[in-house]
Amino acid sequence: MSSTYSWARQTRRISRRFTTLEGWRELGNGVYASGGTGLRVFSTQNQFDPEAYHDDRTSWTRRSRSTQSSFKATPWQGDAQSEAGWLASPVRLSEIKDAEVEAGPVEEEAYHVFEKREKWSVVAMIGFAGLFSGLSSNIFFPALDAIAKDLNVSLNTVSLTITSYLIIQGISPLFWGSLSDTVGRRPIYIYSFLVYIIANIGLSFSPNFAVLLIFRGLQAAGSASTVSIGNGVIQDITPPAERGGFISFYQAIRNFSIAIGPVLGGILANFFGFRSIFIFLLVLSTIVVLAIVIFLPETLRSIAGNGSLRLTGIHQPLIRRIRKEKPYMTDRDDSYSPNKVTARTFIEPLLLLKEKDILLSLIFGGTVYAVWSMVTSSTTGLFKQAFGLNELLLGLAFIPNGLGTIVGSTIIGNLMNKGYVEAETRYKEVNGLPTSYKLPKKAIPADFPIEHARLQHTKWITAIFVSSTCLYGFSLSFPALVSRPGWIVVPLLFQFLIAATSNAIFAVNQTMVSDLCPGKGASSTAINNLVRCSMGALGVAFVEQMIAAMGVAAAFVGLGLVTVGVVPMAVVQWYWGPGWRRERMERKMDGKGAGM
Repeated sequence: MSSTYSWARQTRRISRRFTTLEGWRELGNGVYASGGTGLRVFSTQNQFDPEAYHDDRTSWTRRSRSTQSSFKATPWQGDAQSEAGWLASPVRLSEIKDAEVEAGPVEEEAYHVFEKREKWSVVAMIGFAGLFSGLSSNIFFPALDAIAKDLNVSLNTVSLTITSYLIIQGISPLFWGSLSDTVGRRPIYIYSFLVYIIANIGLSFSPNFAVLLIFRGLQAAGSASTVSIGNGVIQDITPPAERGGFISFYQAIRNFSIAIGPVLGGILANFFGFRSIFIFLLVLSTIVVLAIVIFLPETLRSIAGNGSLRLTGIHQPLIRRIRKEKPYMTDRDDSYSPNKVTARTFIEPLLLLKEKDILLSLIFGGTVYAVWSMVTSSTTGLFKQAFGLNELLLGLAFIPNGLGTIVGSTIIGNLMNKGYVEAETRYKEVNGLPTSYKLPKKAIPADFPIEHARLQHTKWITAIFVSSTCLYGFSLSFPALVSRPGWIVVPLLFQFLIAATSNAIFAVNQTMVSDLCPGKGASSTAINNLVRCSMGALGVAFVEQMIAAMGVAAAFVGLGLVTVGVVPMAVVQWYWGPGWRRERMERKMDGKGAGM
């Protein structure tokens, strides 16, 4: 076969990708541009796959033998300027309107083989697993006074367990999250729950404050990882267009623990003593880990691909060993090799802090989280002093806070999905793409304004959060008002608004960070937890002293002003974030090119 004929045949394959709808969908696997006398091909499949990794820490998304492509574009030797500029220039229909058409549609490979029902089932399961991070923290709040009396320590001393919990909650996902991005989601779920179960056994027998403090830290290490691993699972099975809704639903399930946790803690501490709280958590966590072992499949794409590859060993749920296998299941190809755990595995999440847009997003979200944590942790002391509540009633007082987290997460999830669709429509109009064209499920184009799609509601949400925080302090500051019958409803209403708006910002923040860190779902959540939990721990450690020194009203007005002070970070990300993201993609592409 002559070289001329081979090139002509290759060109027809390329041109088909431009002039058929199926070909437009293939833009996620390669970027095409016209110039000179022919079409130029830049293979960017690994670069833009959200589930692929840009380093040697993991392997690329696994493929089955049946999905291997037989076509390989020959390298095009062109000028460096053209090669560097493709990211900033979207492909337009006018540039390829004269290209040839080769018959025969090419179907886009499904992002994941799970049906919608199966995806929701997986998200519901990991949501229940994620309950323990918030439940372990919030079930504790109504019992603080009872613990102080039982162990003969001050309330401020007991509050150290909250601070230590938040610190380890921020640090431990760096370990668990990095491992789950390397060896798989399922084994790390199992190992972290075993740590959590051991911690609850120790806490249920805690004879003194020192033992309580140590095992609370171990409990945080076991439970905190469930959040970052869960976000990694969602990134594994859902494309960016669906991800906002799934993450918000996942967060809403987890936030249910914030609503029910204090109620359960108040009941258990009031009738059975504070140690019964940890016995309850021990029993519940044992049930959940058994459900994970039986039902939850491995989803990490470097191991499971898009869900169509056979799983073995610890990655295979027990239920699949007795159920009939789905017809689409295939064996992995021979090129697959297990990922290795190295020092870089644990260091790499910290490298995300070098990226300006990611750092700004983390600090903004972390500040809101710190303020919300200070409101929540100070509730026991403030409401006991102002309204004379016992442990049971204190638990009930946390319900509006918990309900607010669920409402805020649910509403923002719908808004983010709608915002993504609107941004996609505008993007197609600007770039002259067909209305029927869908953005590649495995890739967010470099020039797609994902920052605007995610952040468009942040302005009014932040305004409600700041005003509610300031007014909350005033609602608890005047004895003449606090002594009125039913006045407790007023600060509880502000707590509901604070919780709803703060958790809406958390959902936006987490989705945004996941979008900016493709293929690193658990690691991006881990670094997010590190920043916001560190800031939250710092705030919780000083909130009691802050209230005592400044007064309730001044303290919470001050927290509102602190939030206003970090709003410019979101503004900067709105205007400069897209450019920084494109630059980062260019750097990664240059790095790949240098290594080819």
